[in-house]
Formats: sequence, structure tokens, C-alpha cells
Amino acid sequence: MKIPTKVLSANHLGKQVISSDGPLTILHDISFDIVQGESVAITGASGSGKSTLLGLLAGLDLPSSGNVTLMGQDLNGLDEDGRAKLRAAHVSFVFQSFQLLSHLTVLENVLLPAQMRGRNDAKEEAIAWLEKVGLQDRLNHFPKTLSGGEQQRVALARAFIAKPELLFADEPTGSLDEASGERVIQLLFELNQANHSTLVLVTHDPALASRCQRQLALQGGRLA
Repeated sequence: MKIPTKVLSANHLGKQVISSDGPLTILHDISFDIVQGESVAITGASGSGKSTLLGLLAGLDLPSSGNVTLMGQDLNGLDEDGRAKLRAAHVSFVFQSFQLLSHLTVLENVLLPAQMRGRNDAKEEAIAWLEKVGLQDRLNHFPKTLSGGEQQRVALARAFIAKPELLFADEPTGSLDEASGERVIQLLFELNQANHSTLVLVTHDPALASRCQRQLALQGGRLA
């Protein structure tokens, strides 16, 4: 029997910041592994440290103690450029705020990750991804002309054109109405399964978290 490959490991992670009242500990001694193909929800109330943890796992920030191993590489041993290159090669993101570039069309937004990897032949592939999310008629529209649900579907197409081994989703339905959010989540899980990606999903929504294979619950910066 093949042993699943670890794609992400948190090892005794801690994070402190300096506030006006002195040092504030946001995360305490967090350890877990995530293996290839898993879907894992990070849950907890507002202020429990979910987004801080996601930033550490993705190498967007560095821990005060402990370390993260991403795709076999210790993020503490890489400089900012090294971490960015590792993310570009293996990771995609879907954010609550969509993070689309307002001056680019829908098609140009989706093409961007492929172009950043030196691929200038990805137009047909980008169109195919937009068809999968039901936006083939919006190719030349700008983000401001789309609804929130449509913008998040563009963000999904942009995330998956890179064929990520690991997808981080931070409250992907947080700014959507219930119907739009349901469609986005259905697409997220369908596309993730088809792409065989590992999914790490931050959410405060128990119903959404329950769709993942495993849940990691944060309470006061600790794993419950």
C-alpha cells in the first residue's frame, strides 16, 4: 500500500506580535500534517488565529517559533523570493475579496498565472476554465461589471489554470449571498477533485467545513 505524500507540515508553530499592551500570542504550539489529495478545513471563531495560520502555512509570513514544511522544503530556510518561487510552482489561492485586477479583463485575469510561469500559449486553456465555471460569455468584461459570485468564479478559474498541487481558500464565500456561495463551493470542490489538488480551507461556517475530509479547530490560538 502506497503511503500518502506529505505536502504540508506544521511543527510546533507559534506566532507573537507586539501590541500597545506588549507581546500578544496569536498561535500556540500548532502541529499537524496534511497529505496529498486531502481536503482540510481550518475552523474557529473570529480572532482564533485562522488567517494567521493560513499565512504561515503559505509562507506569506514567518512564525515566531517552530517551522512549516511545504512540498518538502522548510520555509524558514528560504528567503522571501525563495518562498514566492515555491508558491508559484505549487500553490494557488482563493480569497474572500477575490483579488482580481480591475484593469484586466476576465480572460486576462485568468491568463495571468500561466503568463507568470512563462506560458504564452494558454488562451484556449483559460477559455476552457471559464467555460467550466459558466463564464464563457464574460471573457472581455472587467471585474467591476460582474456580480460577487461571478468574480469568485473567475478567481476559481484563475486558481486552477495553474494546476496547483495545493490550494489555499480563505473564507471563499464570506462576501457572497447564500445562493452564490453555494454555487462557488460546489465548483470549488468539483474542480479541486478533478485536479487532484490538496485543499486547505479556512472557514467559520460549520456546514462548509463538514464538506472537507478533516477539520482542524482553533480556539484561542490553540488546536482544540
